[in-house]
Amino acid sequence: MASNENPGSESNNNGGAASSSSTSKDGETPTQIQPFRMPTIEEFRAQDVWNNCAVRSVASGVMGGGLGLFMGLFLGALDNPIMQDEMTGRQQFIYTAKQMGRRSWSSCKAFAIMGLVFSAAECVTEKARAKHDTTNTVVAGCVTGGTMSAKGWKWRRVDGVYTVKGGKRCSPCLVG
Repeated sequence: MASNENPGSESNNNGGAASSSSTSKDGETPTQIQPFRMPTIEEFRAQDVWNNCAVRSVASGVMGGGLGLFMGLFLGALDNPIMQDEMTGRQQFIYTAKQMGRRSWSSCKAFAIMGLVFSAAECVTEKARAKHDTTNTVVAGCVTGGTMSAKGWKWRRVDGVYTVKGGKRCSPCLVG
């Protein structure tokens, strides 16, 4: 009559070790599913503020500037003076401090502009298309790249294609 026995009765025959280990894992309580909570009015307002393109762009510009500042400090410290053998320790320190300051300010401006332009372009594209997908990111990257590099370029049109001085064709993002 052993085949008609309950599976639970076998665990009782083993001293209850199998049943106690399957119900609790070393004293851990099972996780409970929390009920869904509706957002409060303050959370809705905060989300509306963050969805504003100007707020996003300024925040990205500030964060990009901070990142550029730290990167400039780091990279400026790595520059060695050309005349290192002929300089005293004090002169090397002053040179390195000035290089760090120049690099920091330059990187800060560049990263702030990149963050601001990218975030603004992505936000405006997202609002215009009413979609949140990778196309917005691609368009924003093209706009940012064109903005950052357009300062030193001299444009001309040759055979219906926009080229840069030297005859190199530019990115399809910039032609259109």
